Amino acid sequence: MSSATRLFDYIKNDQYTADRELLLAKREDKGWKKYNKTEIIELVDSLSKAMLSKGLQKGDRVALMSGNRPEWNIIDFACNQIGVALVPLYPTLSAQDLSYIINDSDVKLIFISNAELTKKVSLVLQENQLDIKIYTFDPVDQHLNYSTLVDEGRKSSIDLAPYNDAVTTDDLLTLIYTSGTTGKPKGVYLTHHNIISNVEACTHLLTDDITKALSFLPLCHIFERMVVYLYISNGVQVYYAENLDNIVQDINDVKPQLFATVPRVLEKVYDKVIEKGKALTGIKKALFFWAVNLGHEFKEPHANSAFYNFKLSIARKLIFSKWQEALGGNIKFIISGGAALQERLARVFWAAGIKVLEGYGLTETSPVIAVNSWDPKDVKFGTVGRVLKNLDVKIASDGEILVKGPSISSGYYKNDEATKEAIDEQHYFHTGDIGELTPDGFLRITDRKKEMFKTAGGKYVAPQVLENKLMESTLIAQVMVIGENQRFPSALIVPAFEELEKYCKFKGIPYESKEKAIQTPQILEKYQQEVNKANANFGHWEQIKKFVLLPTEWSIDSGELTPKLSLKRKVIMQKFETTIKEIYAE
Repeated sequence: MSSATRLFDYIKNDQYTADRELLLAKREDKGWKKYNKTEIIELVDSLSKAMLSKGLQKGDRVALMSGNRPEWNIIDFACNQIGVALVPLYPTLSAQDLSYIINDSDVKLIFISNAELTKKVSLVLQENQLDIKIYTFDPVDQHLNYSTLVDEGRKSSIDLAPYNDAVTTDDLLTLIYTSGTTGKPKGVYLTHHNIISNVEACTHLLTDDITKALSFLPLCHIFERMVVYLYISNGVQVYYAENLDNIVQDINDVKPQLFATVPRVLEKVYDKVIEKGKALTGIKKALFFWAVNLGHEFKEPHANSAFYNFKLSIARKLIFSKWQEALGGNIKFIISGGAALQERLARVFWAAGIKVLEGYGLTETSPVIAVNSWDPKDVKFGTVGRVLKNLDVKIASDGEILVKGPSISSGYYKNDEATKEAIDEQHYFHTGDIGELTPDGFLRITDRKKEMFKTAGGKYVAPQVLENKLMESTLIAQVMVIGENQRFPSALIVPAFEELEKYCKFKGIPYESKEKAIQTPQILEKYQQEVNKANANFGHWEQIKKFVLLPTEWSIDSGELTPKLSLKRKVIMQKFETTIKEIYAE
């Protein structure tokens, strides 16, 4: 267990051994640029000195807008070791939200990765008449590069020891503004202690043979940020993927034992694997789908029969070994968070020897509340795992999950009303999620409290459960269930158009364009069959009675998804207001 009480202790404490030296790396033209412990500390200290010489002091805020790269961590540690709080800015933030966050957090300095984002932030600063200095990681005309700060700091004689000593475990580490689905962003107040307590409580997830990890989820989000702190505190080398487009190449280059992801990425990986299986012929195809079907029947490791395990050993040797190779060949396990993971995916990946550890948490909880383990005796499919040992979770009378403990935020920055709404007098944080604790101590999430709706008939519907079932279809890329105060639930469905086009080719159905495809009777009939299949698992009042196919995928850039790929339900409702009215017009 680490002795860290402030985040920068993770790089300053002498906790690494020769075979577990701190390392951060990013892809460059000629391969991977690596930063070792000595280089990282030198850059961190130089930047801290430069910021102090610019007049920054304990309690100030510095903003950072960048994709994942070692500079992100270097800025982070340079700030937190002098008591300056970091305000991460999502690169996809709208100009309106960006303006609000910069003003609300009162930042003194902004670090930005590239020219495109610099232009975006500069326009916001001009419109708000804000005189805030920008430093860029990449060379950008008319802007100072962050390397100039490094050089200034190297020449400084400032002694950092007093500044380090002045930082306490309860000092503000970061303000993270949650995008949410409506209203203004809220600045979540997180201290060194909040996040360190979460890192320490999750250390059991790392085994001794985990030495190398790949990172591609945004560090702006607390999930990946905490996971990277977990890596750093345990001497796991961190390689930052350039972008999701090159993720397969990066995985095969780095050959990591571990990475964190969101379910949507795993769904796409699975769909690609199935797509390749469909292209096989004869005995190879038969063996492939025999293995996949066997994988879907996988139970918790201790619950599988000896005969099942015998068949699985054959499937792993003939089929699933290739899945391992596609992920670099060294994957021990994958951490999944940010949204609900389809249970069938968890089962089939575990069957393939790739342990997917589904967890659950929020920005306000630093973030992990519960997580499944790699330990075969400590996993339960269909749940988000056991509650962390340092947290107290209880289920309210209305089913809402309440949590109390050292990793829970003290509230929202300059927003007492929102704080009082979220944290009760007993200091329990109200998550807004509906769930239950199983008799053996696992937490199961059933829905979002605010997303549950009541039909005109007075029946409650949990849309996320329906959506997860519909998403099991390889022909559905995205779906949102609607029906509040209506006679019945309906669904807005975005087809998986690549899969749909292949289906049409196989069936001899004309496919000219997305727009024409979603109006083709044979295609509509196929999607009705997919909806009927999903409906079979639900009560009559919950079943989807109507659906509409949409031609364009929802995205962060177009505003329908949050940065962690959750649906912005109210935004989607507003965008498709006319379509929804037509559904219920009859």
